[in-house]
Amino acid sequence: MTTMESLIGLVNRIQRACTALGDYGGGDTSFSSLWEALPSVAVVGGQSSGKSSVLESIVGRDFLPRGSGIVTRRPLVLQLHKTEEGAEEYAEFLHLPNRKFSDFAVVRKEIQDETDRVTGKSKQISPVPIHLSIYSPNVVNLTLIDLPGLTKVAVEGQPESIVQDIEMMVRSYVEKPNCIILAISPANQDIATSDAIKLAREVDAPGERTFGVLTKLDLMDKGTNALDVLEGRSYRLQHPWVGIVNRSQADINKNVDMIIARHKEREYFATSPDYSHLANKMGSEYLAKLLSKHLEAVIRARIPSITSMINKTIEELESEMDHLGRPIAADAGAQLYLILELLRAFDRIFKEHLDGGRPGGDRIYGVFDNQLPAALRKLPFDRHLSMQNVRKVVSEADGYQPHLIAPEQGYRRLIESSLNYFRGPAEASVDAVHFVLKELVRKSIGETQELRRFPTLQMELAAAANHALERFRDDSKKTVVRLVDMESSYLTVEFFRRLPQEVEKAASGPGGPVSPNVDRYTDGHFRRIGSNVSSYVGMVSETLRNTIPKAIVYCQVKEAKQSLLHHFYMQIGKKEVCFRTVLSRFFLYI
Repeated sequence: MTTMESLIGLVNRIQRACTALGDYGGGDTSFSSLWEALPSVAVVGGQSSGKSSVLESIVGRDFLPRGSGIVTRRPLVLQLHKTEEGAEEYAEFLHLPNRKFSDFAVVRKEIQDETDRVTGKSKQISPVPIHLSIYSPNVVNLTLIDLPGLTKVAVEGQPESIVQDIEMMVRSYVEKPNCIILAISPANQDIATSDAIKLAREVDAPGERTFGVLTKLDLMDKGTNALDVLEGRSYRLQHPWVGIVNRSQADINKNVDMIIARHKEREYFATSPDYSHLANKMGSEYLAKLLSKHLEAVIRARIPSITSMINKTIEELESEMDHLGRPIAADAGAQLYLILELLRAFDRIFKEHLDGGRPGGDRIYGVFDNQLPAALRKLPFDRHLSMQNVRKVVSEADGYQPHLIAPEQGYRRLIESSLNYFRGPAEASVDAVHFVLKELVRKSIGETQELRRFPTLQMELAAAANHALERFRDDSKKTVVRLVDMESSYLTVEFFRRLPQEVEKAASGPGGPVSPNVDRYTDGHFRRIGSNVSSYVGMVSETLRNTIPKAIVYCQVKEAKQSLLHHFYMQIGKKEVCFRTVLSRFFLYI
């Protein structure tokens, strides 16, 4: 008889297959999503709620990236497999088949590197999940999906829409009826303000799919406790609340072993005057067993619907195969023609996204209209052009001989150092547009129905397109940086020739002009220099706000429209022997 452990393993394999084929829920597809039919446990919490620590306690290993801001930027599908006592612990990634990781510090780095591979080193997020399987005698059979932490404000380097983007991604998981919600909230904050509970209440009002987890019980104010929450009086759920005591920051800094941390957690609840009567229903080990048992029950109940969904998907695919029609010709020329037709179908859909026939291209305009101006406004010119810094720069530029009329060297140094600040927003805009273009490539491949028969061709196409986009990005970065450098290399003379006349007008009052012997070393003198430089920098900022988008569109968007697959076409046409080998791999899937 099939055991529950093998059923969880079967669901894990189906999830991995879905991801490999581009089905991870929430996408635009005419087919039913098998991923969404599979039971799963989604881990939801605000930033700094202790979400990562809970997952590491369940696993018994320190393996997740840490840092400030949004650390989890792609969903992490964490599949735990219990092995026999004494067996070696190791991890495997879906994107690195046949490679075992026994060093969990390397696992942490690979999660970060794989995240950056899709999102870049910017602070963007992506719905494409990372699959990580961990085999250990210290875990229970369980699958968890770690989602980006809910946040209330965008930090520097993030688009203004990041708050809504994260909430939409998390909501796309938890609103599915087959999703079990693990809502994590810190005990040292009011449960009424919990981001996780607020979202869980919206999508699961009866609380039938929600498990509440209360972290940081040991950090509550002295004389207070969380019994009202844990015993269901403050906010009742259909399932019991579970309290967790994570490692302290000092323990993390000292690399305290997770197994020792589990022992300290059990000891905390057993000896606590507030929670000792609940000790057998508290802690990360109890939570893991509770979730595993519940997931097993949900899978058993959903087996008929999963089977029905698989059969329905097979029927839809067979119907689509019938729609695609003619068999594949045996000769290389006809096969080459077919591949070129498939690539042209993808190219047409990709251009429709950019030109507005399909959604997505408008996000590029959002970079120019929102992200770039916001980044320019946040540049620290107030500090850089303060009177103290202006005095310092001008004095250093004068050297042993103070300036006689106007501090030209001081002006130049102030302007050139100010203009260097524009490099950051210029390069960030390039990266943001690059991210949008990569997402449009991914969407376009998924929407090209003719490509669905050829998964290997999809991967080859995605790799070629992303390689081309990286070349366009590099050219674009060189161009926008060159625009900034051009502004530094030649200053607009007319702007400064008007300044003496304006100063003379300002210095003239109703009684006539003032004495020309003005002290050029007063605070007012340096404030006026700072004001003049600020005005000039503002003029340059307006210029770059208009020219940077032009350069990005010319170097990235226009090139993507015109020559995204040119190099790929050349590769296919030049190497016929290699081409035949690649073709044989394409048609293994027919």
